[in-house]
Amino acid sequence: MKLIIQIPCYNEAETLEIALNALPKKIEGIDTIEYLIINDGSVDNTVEVARKWGVHHIVSFPQNKGLARGFMAGLDACLREGADIIVNTDADNQYCGDDIEKLIRPILDGKAEVVIGERPIDETEHFSPLKKKLQHLGSFVVRKASKTDIPDAPSGFRALSRDAAMHMNVINEYTYTLETIVQAGRNRMAITSVPVRTNPELRSSRLFHSMFSYVKRSMLTILRAFMMYKPLLCFTLVGAVPFLIGLGIGVRYLIFYFTVGGSGHVQSLILACTLMIMGFMTFIIGLQADVIASNRKILEDVQYHLRRLEYDGTKILGKDEEISRKNGGTDSRS
Repeated sequence: MKLIIQIPCYNEAETLEIALNALPKKIEGIDTIEYLIINDGSVDNTVEVARKWGVHHIVSFPQNKGLARGFMAGLDACLREGADIIVNTDADNQYCGDDIEKLIRPILDGKAEVVIGERPIDETEHFSPLKKKLQHLGSFVVRKASKTDIPDAPSGFRALSRDAAMHMNVINEYTYTLETIVQAGRNRMAITSVPVRTNPELRSSRLFHSMFSYVKRSMLTILRAFMMYKPLLCFTLVGAVPFLIGLGIGVRYLIFYFTVGGSGHVQSLILACTLMIMGFMTFIIGLQADVIASNRKILEDVQYHLRRLEYDGTKILGKDEEISRKNGGTDSRS
């Protein structure tokens, strides 16, 4: 059983060695532990620090591509290096390295495919009261969108099984944390969380520069993921608003028409028709998006099989082939 711990890095020379020193060197149930950094266009000596420390694998971008791209590049490299379990952690030593054993335990026990580290948000001193409330709110929205019970969705401290990593796709360029949970939940992966500890802050966050920016980008990420995985429901809800308003105005016009006459209320009729057409067209767009989403699921399945072939050289057998192999080459239906 091989574990690779990946660390996305962007100008982390000052804190990277602290984070690396805190990582476990041995875990029960794991035969090999290796370390990988994703150098996301760093202009300091992050790579030199990693090499001097003895990091096994380094993935480098010539310029900064963002946390989401770095995360996916790390997964790709870990899979190529034969990782059975992949742990993602931060270079600023935000998370306690000793908790990695706790993080991967549900995967080793066969109880989960994705495990999220739940931070003690309310007890974290360097989190402002506003940030704590926003963290809870964001996690609540993600739980509803993903149909999971993950209490700390923005946590970057997470573990993935090899199979779960092969299924992952991140479209958003901002961050991977929210989208991957929605994806895992909607694809019915076994996902859970475990409580983890955090360390004192070594530097301020580089992911966002203001609370408004964080909230805006997070909400857009959640909305986009929801539209990808539940497009018909999403567009139906959006289209229902103008359609129902138009229907109400139309009923009002009919009441006037059959009581005092429709003279002077033709504008209401035009507005009602316009709104109802807008709502109906939005619903039609939802139907088209639902068909596209079905095709996306097929493409994701094809991508997963290609990844299996590329990383493992494994042929994905059909049910008849599996039955035949189990019966020594004889089809069980004959």
